[in-house]
Amino acid sequence: MSVTGQPAAPIAASTPSAPRLVLAPTRNRAVLDGGWWPRSWDPAAELPGLVLALAERHGRIRHIMLNIHAWDSRPRRLTVGPDVVRLGWFDTLGPALLVATTGRDSQVDLLVVPPGTPLGAAERAMATAADPADLRRAPEILAAVRVPPAATTRPDAYAVWDNEGGGDGVTRYGRDPRIDARRD
Repeated sequence: MSVTGQPAAPIAASTPSAPRLVLAPTRNRAVLDGGWWPRSWDPAAELPGLVLALAERHGRIRHIMLNIHAWDSRPRRLTVGPDVVRLGWFDTLGPALLVATTGRDSQVDLLVVPPGTPLGAAERAMATAADPADLRRAPEILAAVRVPPAATTRPDAYAVWDNEGGGDGVTRYGRDPRIDARRD
């Protein structure tokens, strides 16, 4: 789990757009409860419409868990109507999955189809995720409908920082490894 330094003040949602969402007809507790295709990686623009749509079907949504690297920003709370939804950002949650928790402690697992996915592939992926008979997980569904891997991940500005144990190699070892390589 990663912790972000974002302010804890809730972000007020703008006018939510209608989400591109396909939900399973029943809650048989298959692998996924449906698929969602956001228009961008901006949580303040995309999540309010999703929260409202899920609340119509499942009741109040109180918490949403997302991949920390897939989204443009990482607010901790989002105000949607009279409710404040807590947002959790995790390294361990794949970018193709969103987990929502309702006020009754039910869990709703959704496939997240990357915004740049072509229409046909996105529709097939959402329909597959909403099919209670399909037992594939989110990454397998995206691979089956041929969503390019680059569309499911975003470059991370902190990747070097994380991979080097919190340093850039220069400070940690007191030298620049690129210069050392030129000397050899």
